[in-house]
Amino acid sequence: MDKTDPFAATIPAPTATRPLLGLTVLVVEDSRFACEAMRLLCLRSGARIRRADCLRSARRHLQVYRPSVVIVDLGLPDGNGVDLILELTKAEPRVDIVLGTSGDPDGHDLAMAAGADGFLEKPITSLAAFQQEVLSNLPADRQPTGLRQLSDEIIHPDRMAFQDDMAHIADVLQDPADEGALDYVAQFVGGVARSAHDDILERAATDLAKSRAAGMPSRAEAAKVAGLIQERLTQKLAI
Repeated sequence: MDKTDPFAATIPAPTATRPLLGLTVLVVEDSRFACEAMRLLCLRSGARIRRADCLRSARRHLQVYRPSVVIVDLGLPDGNGVDLILELTKAEPRVDIVLGTSGDPDGHDLAMAAGADGFLEKPITSLAAFQQEVLSNLPADRQPTGLRQLSDEIIHPDRMAFQDDMAHIADVLQDPADEGALDYVAQFVGGVARSAHDDILERAATDLAKSRAAGMPSRAEAAKVAGLIQERLTQKLAI
């Protein structure tokens, strides 16, 4: 497995304004909205980005090349990101930096217990916080030299990516017989709504998650989430 991205002819040195120049970041994330935020953070920092939307896709990427940084969402459609973190941190040779990410309050402890080097709590919007989390786990010889001014920039992902997420989860909800999918729906919608500061949708997703966790009938909560998603898709059509 290659140490670097095979598509990169040379590895440029980082600079004060682009401190992650020369790094390739693999983002394992099923939300288009969250991934768009990560793309902007990497772009502003000088890093190249690759995306995998599930564990299977991530493992295919890792068979081809070895990125410098892997950022793993804990809630994925085909399993728990913790499993991938465990694989990455035990592999030889090891990826330089493995970070977990989640909007779940328990996400930090789960990721760190699996061996992650650090954690990014969603929503991830601060350029300075993103750069610092990566740089703090980078070997000294890979860090930019000289003084570096911390940016106060807050990134704002394209709302079209949010609409893509709404369309995706609407498709998942099309199969009412698959009650097991409601756990994924609650986790996914809650994370996207939190990142988009959609408090109404986030509360509905939280209610669905609580109902599922308690083993109670959740048809009403699922219907509310589905209705709110359709409202947001209708808003897109109105625009």
